[in-house]
Amino acid sequence: MKSTIADGIHYFGLAGFPLAVRRVRTDTENRPSHPHDLTEIEHSHDFCELVIVTKGHAMHMLEGSPFPVTAGDVFLLQGRQKHYFYERQNLDLINIMYDPDKIELPEGELRRMPGYCAMFMLEPNYRRQHRFASRLHLKRVPLARVERLADEMERECEKDEPGKEVALRAKLLEMMVYLSRAYTSSDTTEAHALLRVGNVIGALENDYSRDWKLDELLNIAHMSRSNLMRVFRKATGQTPIEYLVRLRIQKAMEMLRNTDLTITEIALEVGFNDSNYFTRQFRRILGESPRDFRRAKA
Repeated sequence: MKSTIADGIHYFGLAGFPLAVRRVRTDTENRPSHPHDLTEIEHSHDFCELVIVTKGHAMHMLEGSPFPVTAGDVFLLQGRQKHYFYERQNLDLINIMYDPDKIELPEGELRRMPGYCAMFMLEPNYRRQHRFASRLHLKRVPLARVERLADEMERECEKDEPGKEVALRAKLLEMMVYLSRAYTSSDTTEAHALLRVGNVIGALENDYSRDWKLDELLNIAHMSRSNLMRVFRKATGQTPIEYLVRLRIQKAMEMLRNTDLTITEIALEVGFNDSNYFTRQFRRILGESPRDFRRAKA
């Protein structure tokens, strides 16, 4: 099957805010629900797509693996993941499409929630291994709450009034927080496994200046060293310690831009006990010294 790419320009417009809401409804002939509806055509995106199944059921082919979906399922499709739906039976979807690189989401704050780490970072990578059992499945009342939020976002997109961008970003964040909290209450074994790693990421984000020891992270995750390393690296592309170092450098960059603290003071503030080590790590990651970074941003 030939795959196509769903280009964000068709949903956001040339200069539009990079967030759109599209509904897919299944009739007897499975006709497209909107322009550029690729529901039954294998495709990938150059953006993220939050899928909310509100009615019916179908099979979902994702990266060559078939998974059944049904009303109440909510999951994130990251960019470049090939997928399509087939054998649709009264299937209704809400697709919330957004470009995380352009919408300026507070990722650092979101990652403080274990449920966000599990649902939005880990679950997309472990979907095939878990046979989709780690997805979020909402019961009727929370699903109705999510539908209401999606309705509000859709109306905001259609009105195109001043303040639209602020309102849409706020509603997307409200949706993410609600879903992340719901994921924390998931009762599947697979979801619990992802939440354990989400707890580690959340702990690092919440207390990045702490002198963390690997044994402490293992206790938080209730996992062996090898399992934590494997799962963490698959989710983030880094070891927990490298993740922590980069997180500290990110916080240091903010302080270099926005405060008059000395390099040594900033190093200590973000968790480095040795300013020389801080400078070496800063240069390794960014290719320049903290002093040069501050001077260039002045």
